[in-house]
Amino acid sequence: MSSKWFTYDLIAEDPATHARAGVLHTPHGDVPTPIFMPVGTKATVKGLLPEQLKGLGAKIILANAYHLSQRPGADLVAELGGLHDFMRWDGPILTDSGGFQVFSHGDFVRLDEGGVTFRTVDYDGSYVHWTPEDNMAIAQSLGADIVMQLDQCTPYPAERAFVERAVELSSLWAERCARAHTREDQALFGIVQGGMHLDLRLRSLEHLESCGDFPGYGIGGYSVGEDHAIMFETLAPLASEHMPRHKPRYLMGVGNPTTLVHGVACGIDMFDCVLPTRTARMGCAFSSAGRLNLRHARFAHDRSVLEEGCGCPACRGGFTRSYLHHLVKQREMLGGILLSLHNLHFLLELMRQARTAVIEGRYADFVRRWDELPGSADW
Repeated sequence: MSSKWFTYDLIAEDPATHARAGVLHTPHGDVPTPIFMPVGTKATVKGLLPEQLKGLGAKIILANAYHLSQRPGADLVAELGGLHDFMRWDGPILTDSGGFQVFSHGDFVRLDEGGVTFRTVDYDGSYVHWTPEDNMAIAQSLGADIVMQLDQCTPYPAERAFVERAVELSSLWAERCARAHTREDQALFGIVQGGMHLDLRLRSLEHLESCGDFPGYGIGGYSVGEDHAIMFETLAPLASEHMPRHKPRYLMGVGNPTTLVHGVACGIDMFDCVLPTRTARMGCAFSSAGRLNLRHARFAHDRSVLEEGCGCPACRGGFTRSYLHHLVKQREMLGGILLSLHNLHFLLELMRQARTAVIEGRYADFVRRWDELPGSADW
């Protein structure tokens, strides 16, 4: 990876917490951190246009290497100019390795040092074998700005021996991904694994630091079934005391607002999750009072908007909870669209406010105020 394409500037650190504010520079634009990244699994954030995402303030979005390798295929995406041209998004894109999706196939997965064999049960049922080199070829064909190494994501709970083996395998694959990755206009992030064992997390990080000049790190294997209080027992010391100071830290697959607020306090810079859009399609809205289930009959006559003072298109447009209740109950697509816009705005605005609080040196107070909200415990 060429340093001329990717740099990370750390511009502020909160005096009372480990929260940071920075700027990640990429070929397709700058990413202010801390940041939440909307997920466009199959090259689309479901139901939303790129212009709408920009209007919400999204600076970087995600796509999924596994799903895109199946349909329409990485070679076709490359033929059509890469993901940026294909999905008409000219900002930064991150693609995950697809490892989480692969290992979620459970009994249909076989792995060894060479790679992983899995059955595409959610597509045509065929068996596919991926080596780390295959995975990097897919990532480079898709052409995102940031790509992730192939790793083994462990569930919770899991025996320590199983997690330890996953760390060893992920570390070996990281070396091979680093050797196979050749695009200078694309950053390859390593992934720290280790489950809920801090010593294994540190072993994983130490190996990554020794085997490749990764410009940033994902932190994987969290939010896989454990209580978030358990997650923070190892995440907090890992991020605040051990991870490299001048590299971005990306907590993978977390979109719970309260977890984001406390994650930033630990020193996390980047987050992603399908939670805001998936729950929107199920009829749920984020709010300072907690989750609002718009399917509930109590909203049928509610003339208020989702959140007073919210600047999202749903609230700014005056769409009432009553109307959204109607859309959700009738399964009208506009309901999911408006709720997706609102939920993404909620998290993006939360991170904008968090960044400002870090820069102004008052992030500890920001956390305290968030925890005092009536809905903070609802997450």
